[in-house]
Amino acid sequence: MSVDVLVFGPHPDDLEIGLGGTIARHTAQGLAVGLCDLTAGELGSNGTVDERLAEAEAARAVLGAAWRTNLRWPDRGIGSDPSHVVEAMELIRKHRPRTVALPYWSDRHPDHAAASELLTKAVFDAGLRRRSSAAEAWKPDWLCYYFINDGATPSFLVDVSEHYDTKRRALDCHSSQFARAAGTTDTRLNTPLFRQLIESRDAQFGALAGVRWAEGLVVREPVVRSTLLKTDRG
Repeated sequence: MSVDVLVFGPHPDDLEIGLGGTIARHTAQGLAVGLCDLTAGELGSNGTVDERLAEAEAARAVLGAAWRTNLRWPDRGIGSDPSHVVEAMELIRKHRPRTVALPYWSDRHPDHAAASELLTKAVFDAGLRRRSSAAEAWKPDWLCYYFINDGATPSFLVDVSEHYDTKRRALDCHSSQFARAAGTTDTRLNTPLFRQLIESRDAQFGALAGVRWAEGLVVREPVVRSTLLKTDRG
């Protein structure tokens, strides 16, 4: 099926961390959103592959996305096979998104940076008419980058105040990563400080915009507006 927005995440839970509120806002508006995880996060300290896939599907339902798929590329091996670019390109051509959202290119996690670079190439290749594949060429209208760990000055902010509880519930679905239980390994993710880190960033973006919660995105081209008016009252 065609979608309005296609969001890629390197591991299950990454797209919820960076863009969960924005996804929820778009689906609440009746837009079709597709989600694609590149790996199953099998090298993570906690959670089995089956658990992580089930958690991702539960989060999809909470966010209201039309579908979610996992390309099952090797964790810490994004881009290790030339077929990865082709596979991502064919997914984009198949679902013909108007906008594609990718991880921001500067991030402390090597998989996040690798995913950003590879997927940027895949989006570009998807629009090349002479780049042969099973589907016709497709060029999305817009390519946006969202923050997972590290941030920068965003090009624009999305007000997610009315959908922040949905983002929290989607994050809660990934209990193998964010909850401490008997037999789990203590990690950066399952300390309460990690949730505080996510929410403090979203709260800061919100405060800058004069709203409660916001998520930031970066684009590489100028953002065009029709007038100098801040809001459109027409």
